[in-house]
Amino acid sequence: MEVANAIELGRSLQVPSVQEIAKETLAPIPSRYVRFDQKCLVSDSDSLQVPVIDMNMLLDCELMNSELRKLHQACKEWGFFQLINHGVSNSLLERLKTEIGGFFRLPLEEKKKFGQLDGDIEGYGQLFVVSEEQKLDWADMLYLGTRPAHLRKPHLLPQFSPSFRDAVLAYSEEVQSLSMKILKLMAKALGILDPADMEVLFEEGLQGMRMNYYPPCPQPDQVVGLTPHSDADGLTILLQLNETDGLQVRKDGLWIPVKPLPSAFIVNIGDILEVVTNGTYPSIEHRGVVDSVKERLSIATFLHPKIDGEFGPAPSLLSPQNPPKFRRVGTAEFLKGYLAQKLSGKCYLDTLRM
Repeated sequence: MEVANAIELGRSLQVPSVQEIAKETLAPIPSRYVRFDQKCLVSDSDSLQVPVIDMNMLLDCELMNSELRKLHQACKEWGFFQLINHGVSNSLLERLKTEIGGFFRLPLEEKKKFGQLDGDIEGYGQLFVVSEEQKLDWADMLYLGTRPAHLRKPHLLPQFSPSFRDAVLAYSEEVQSLSMKILKLMAKALGILDPADMEVLFEEGLQGMRMNYYPPCPQPDQVVGLTPHSDADGLTILLQLNETDGLQVRKDGLWIPVKPLPSAFIVNIGDILEVVTNGTYPSIEHRGVVDSVKERLSIATFLHPKIDGEFGPAPSLLSPQNPPKFRRVGTAEFLKGYLAQKLSGKCYLDTLRM
């Protein structure tokens, strides 16, 4: 969801800080946040959980094939998995948690120094707010474009403290490297023979980070932290930053609460990768819910193709028996369309279906 210097992808209307609203005694919840449309069955089964994939096993010659099959099934059937033994150091993850938590503890006026500018989506604020009437999520966020370096906004990341900036940039490099390893393994599992079909598509692509703060709400069943949606990108890597859970994945008509493993990444397929895999790996609706007494923090890193490139089904996956299910489209065109509307499940992906 990056914004290039010469290509502005979208804007979001300014809204009040939910963190500030939550400091007040709320009786009742402000009407713009009340979301009774989000009532839906939630699974109460502890045994129904997104699969867990072990990166060490994927990189072990003797164990790779069985774990690769497990990865393939996870992507086909869930579109989500938890990744353990991913190789990103715990010390870096702890630094990142400290810095992001510190940002959201700043006074509002300090955070607003990094606020979204009119006509831009990067900065402190909220995304997908396209009208003054629409319902709002119970959350604040900080969105930063992190790769490629020449597209970073000079009024954002360079203006943060050195400790914040260093942690984010170190994490950016680690997650980029990890993302490319995951994509190569997915290509192998899919039988994609031409690296250009998958790896080259994302190698020099856009990377952005959304840092999320979900304040507690005394009536959590009346609000939603993040509206149900599928991600527009190729691959998303989510890191839980504290002990409060809140991610739910939609499967077979139920919302499945995700219980993050310590230091694990939660990885999910985005719309663009569903297109590239011609529907074999589907993007999945997910949402964020909030707690009645505890805040929740997370950071999602998004991997997109190059802003001036295009994508479509990988040619090596197509055949007379498996014709293309999606049309080719430019990355900028796709992201502009996605960002111009409020979140609504997977409906935007339908615009690419053949």
